[in-house]
Amino acid sequence: MARGDLTNEEWAVLAPLLPAQPVQGRRWRDHRQVINAICWVKRTGSPWRDLPERYGLWKTPYQRFRRWAADGTWARLKAQVVTLAELDDDIDWDAQIDATIVRAHQHAAGAAKRGSTSPEHRHAKASDAPAAG
Repeated sequence: MARGDLTNEEWAVLAPLLPAQPVQGRRWRDHRQVINAICWVKRTGSPWRDLPERYGLWKTPYQRFRRWAADGTWARLKAQVVTLAELDDDIDWDAQIDATIVRAHQHAAGAAKRGSTSPEHRHAKASDAPAAG
């Protein structure tokens, strides 16, 4: 198991909530491996094609992610996991945000902008300029 992959305890919670294997057609790749791959992509922000080989081909988790997003599987998983966490008192809904610590970049500190500052010249095109003469 790689760092960041689902633990056995996490998998025990998720496994019963996932869709069953299709009755007809090919068997799906193991849900645990696919979810670990999806989590890796979402955690790292990497493109799907950069998925490490240990997770298999990138197309499988990509397609499963899109399919489950479209059919509402992710939303159902989230709702059920939140419900389980609430029943166990493992979730705290009290959150506070202190916006006073948000800072702008030093270059956004009010320095004058380059170029014309008058509104009538702000959107002028080169062809609209008076002819030099």
